[in-house]
Amino acid sequence: MPTPPQRLTDRKREAIMRAAVDEFRTAGYEATSMDRIAAAAGVSKRTVYNHFPSKDALFGQMLEQLWNSSADGVDMAYRADLPLDRQLKQLLMQKLELLGDSNFIDLARVALAEIIHSPERAQDIVCRMGEKESGVTAWIQAAIADGRLAEVDPDFAGHQLQGLVKSFAFWPQVTLGQAPLSPEARKRVADSAVAMFLGCYARGSKP
Repeated sequence: MPTPPQRLTDRKREAIMRAAVDEFRTAGYEATSMDRIAAAAGVSKRTVYNHFPSKDALFGQMLEQLWNSSADGVDMAYRADLPLDRQLKQLLMQKLELLGDSNFIDLARVALAEIIHSPERAQDIVCRMGEKESGVTAWIQAAIADGRLAEVDPDFAGHQLQGLVKSFAFWPQVTLGQAPLSPEARKRVADSAVAMFLGCYARGSKP
């Protein structure tokens, strides 16, 4: 069944969001105005306010979108019948695909810049994003409960694993403007992270 065409109002909302990301990224929060966003989106200022009552609301929605992407991007239930390394590689490849998305990187740059200048504005969303690194943490917790990983704090181990990935596929892109990883580089990062993680925490002879 073909995908139904987007409504005009939805297209305008998406255009406003894209323009807001560009404006917040290039000019910063304080220097960005609703007038600038409207002009960049090719809509009237009234249209912008019809969708977002204030600049704070628009910025909050932008961070919400980033949080939702982070929350939905990694989701795989633990399976007792499959090798740990196979499951972890699939999980990390999902994560790497999300981190390689240019829209996600753009949103992350904007959010992090504002966190530095005005932590209170983004604090709630950032805390929620931290909670939603949960796809990996939930998987680790289930593997521990099944006796296949050593007894370790799942949050601690999850942060370790996320760090092994993000040091190659998030921080260089967000802070230094490096290009997203190639498919080959993603595989190398995932394979290495899995080997290091299971080398430390796996129980038994078959990871």
